[in-house]
Amino acid sequence: MRLNVCLAALAATFVAATPAMAASTATATANAKGVVLQSLTLNWVKDLDFGTVASDPSTGGTVVVNSDTGARSTTGAVVALPGAFNRAQFDGFASPNVNVQLTLTQPAGGVICNGTGCVNTIGAALSLDQGGLTTRSTGGTGAFTVNVGGTFTLAAAQPAGLYTSQFDLTAVYP
Repeated sequence: MRLNVCLAALAATFVAATPAMAASTATATANAKGVVLQSLTLNWVKDLDFGTVASDPSTGGTVVVNSDTGARSTTGAVVALPGAFNRAQFDGFASPNVNVQLTLTQPAGGVICNGTGCVNTIGAALSLDQGGLTTRSTGGTGAFTVNVGGTFTLAAAQPAGLYTSQFDLTAVYP
């Protein structure tokens, strides 16, 4: 009997040492949120046009259309002839007061081509306005404009013809 009392006392000690389970529950609240931006648009307005120029049979040069001002200049023996020229223009629209990230993709191979299959080429390097700034703020209206200029490099005795190539400007929310 003494053994039973000792076992009962020992069992009571374990019951007293076990912590009591909480009889209540706890609840916490959090918010779910997300930001919805207006659809981003980017529209072509004008092509980049270096205009009509004359090359020299023995000396090359460049034609530059300034992306910031739209002014055209030449170097070397290249002569700028009268007529139309302009920087490319793209107009975009996004949510107001946000930044938009721009990516300018150069023409394939860094050249502008003439003839089927790109028979003759002229080196071209394009540039964004605002010193090449690739992030634009949309301001209070959500509207933004991007201009693209570039340098057109003629070799000596550059073959005559119309030289063209496509390039892309991409705008995304960062």
